[in-house]
Amino acid sequence: MKIGVPRETKNHEYRVGLTPSAVREVVAHGHEVYVESGAGHGIGASDSDYERAGAKIALNAEEVFALATMIVKVKEPIAEERARLKPHHLLFTYLHLAPDPGQAEDILTSGATAIAYETVTAPGGGLPLLAPMSEVAGRMSIQAGAAALEKSHGGRGVLLGGVPGVEPGRVVIIGGGTVGNNAAHTAVGMGADVTIVDKSLAVLRHLDEIYGGRVKTLYATRDAIERLVLQADLVIGAVLIPGAAAPKLVTRTMLSAMKPGAVIVDVAIDQGGCFETSRPTTHTDPTYVVDGIVHYCVSNMPGAVARTATYALNAATLPYVLLLADKGWKEALKEDAGLRAGLNICAGNVTHPQVAEALGKKYLPAITQLG
Repeated sequence: MKIGVPRETKNHEYRVGLTPSAVREVVAHGHEVYVESGAGHGIGASDSDYERAGAKIALNAEEVFALATMIVKVKEPIAEERARLKPHHLLFTYLHLAPDPGQAEDILTSGATAIAYETVTAPGGGLPLLAPMSEVAGRMSIQAGAAALEKSHGGRGVLLGGVPGVEPGRVVIIGGGTVGNNAAHTAVGMGADVTIVDKSLAVLRHLDEIYGGRVKTLYATRDAIERLVLQADLVIGAVLIPGAAAPKLVTRTMLSAMKPGAVIVDVAIDQGGCFETSRPTTHTDPTYVVDGIVHYCVSNMPGAVARTATYALNAATLPYVLLLADKGWKEALKEDAGLRAGLNICAGNVTHPQVAEALGKKYLPAITQLG
């Protein structure tokens, strides 16, 4: 199969779909890889590194799309990239279609097949291709939140870890999954006062065992979330419903009653965000203020640590890239039900139930597309 790796074009997005070492594995399986010139510069990988791994260097994105059958990316394609998609293309990347009907319409119109990293499932449960970036974003959320709390950045002027004689900052994490767990890991390490809320008692028990009393856990109700948010210095939104738009758990009314200069970091912004006042921001202009509350809603947080993030992502995606390339996407999806769950769009149809519901589209089960 011919595989294309275009350079990412979103604001301050430095990750790349395949590393040179991943390319070497793909080429060893007998496939051709076309990498856009400069695609790996953000992770310290030169065109020469890719050529030594067996890739062919394409001059631009147009050439990548023209030559390749499977396009491997990191972030959802922008309009210019979507215009290059043809019915023979297989797109393998993060898509986050639920809050982005424009992107969905373009891919539907193209006739291409699109598999979303974020809805691929593992045999034992979980989201194996979302997990590595959730780990990165969870840890970064505390780092970003701590910086935004500084007075010079508009925050309350609170040091999360406190100092002897001064209480630490209060961190509230809404959602105890991969993002929430990793946010807690960093916040606890900084010495913050940490509370995690979640609707799953099993998750809360697990977190309690992990942290041995170093975090407080609370069952998620509207009352609990409101009470905690009003006390918090930093709130992390870490709620995920695979494929669906994130629920709005913190309302504008709650926000207006928070401590002036408190910070919210919405890691769920790719799925529309879990704060009513959230809107996507970029690394160039990462924060804005509503009712005195600093909002950090960067939609590609891991792009700031591109090298770490790319290698973490490739470790998870490479087996699926090889499966799709070796067997073809139809046979690969027949064989792997978890990968089949990643099929979001095929031949002009929406093939994921939550995505279809969020977009108001007819749902066609993925299995019907496999012949």
